Amino acid sequence: MGIALAALATLVWSGSFVTSRALGDSVPPVQHAFWRWVVALVAVAPFGARQAWRQRPLIRRHFGFVLLASLLGVAVYNTLVNQAGLSTPAANMGMIMAAAPVLMAVYERASGVRLGARRVAGLLIACTGVLLLVGGGAGFAAGDLWMVAAACCFGGYSALLRRRPAELGGTAFLFTTFLIGATLLLPAQAVSLAVQGGFEPTTGTVLPLLYVGIASSALAFFAWNTAIALVGPTRAGVVYYLQPVCVALLSWALLGETTGPAQLLCMALILGGVVLGASSRIGAG
Repeated sequence: MGIALAALATLVWSGSFVTSRALGDSVPPVQHAFWRWVVALVAVAPFGARQAWRQRPLIRRHFGFVLLASLLGVAVYNTLVNQAGLSTPAANMGMIMAAAPVLMAVYERASGVRLGARRVAGLLIACTGVLLLVGGGAGFAAGDLWMVAAACCFGGYSALLRRRPAELGGTAFLFTTFLIGATLLLPAQAVSLAVQGGFEPTTGTVLPLLYVGIASSALAFFAWNTAIALVGPTRAGVVYYLQPVCVALLSWALLGETTGPAQLLCMALILGGVVLGASSRIGAG
C-alpha cells in the first residue's frame, strides 16, 4: 500500500510540473503558489480542521517541527518549482527533482537506517538514468538551479516526515501545514501583487490552479505522507524516480516537448532502478 500511495502521489505531482510550466506566462510564481495552498486548505478543511482544533495542544508542543515542515514542503518548495517553470522545460524539472530521493536516502542513512544492497543498487541505477537523461537530453536551462534548490527542500521535507509525532493525525497535519504555509506566503503575495499585478481569472488559469490545489496538494500530499509513514522516505523515494518518466510523457502529450530514443533508454534505466529498489526490505543499522 505504501508503494502504491507513493506512486499515486508521484503521478499526480508530475502533472503539477506541467502545470507550473504552462502557467509560467500567465500567473506569477508566488501567486501560483499562494492560490494553490488556499485551494488546498479549503479542500482539506472538511477533513482536517476539526481534528487540528482538537489536537491544538499537541501542535503547539511540536510547533517547531510543524513550522519547518510548512516552510520546506509548502511555502518554499512549490514557489521554487513555479519560479523554475518560467525558464525550464517541464521534462527537465522532473529530471532534476529525481535527485530528491538521493537526499532522502542520505538523510535516512544518517538517522541510522540500513538501506540494504538492493535498495542502494536501485538508487544508483535510477540516478544513473537521471544523470544520462539530463546530460544527453535537453541540457540545463537557467531555471534548473531553482529546481536543484526545490529538490533539496523536498528531500528535507520527506526526511522530516519520519519524525512526525505518531499521535498527530494525518489530516490535522496537512491542514495545519497548509494553513501555516499559506500564511508564510502572504507577505510575498502582497509584494507580487504590488509589483507584478494580479492575473486574469480565466478557464486557462483557474482550472490548473484547482488541479494543483486539490489533486497535487490535498490528495497527493496525503498519499505521500501516508506512504512515508508506511515504508519510509528512502523506499518511497525510489518510487519517486518514476516522476521524470511521467513528466516527460505528459509534457510531450500536453506541451509538445519532444522525447527522443536516448531519453527513452534512460527512462528504462530509471524504471529498472525503481523496480529493484522498491522490492527491497528495510532494516535498522
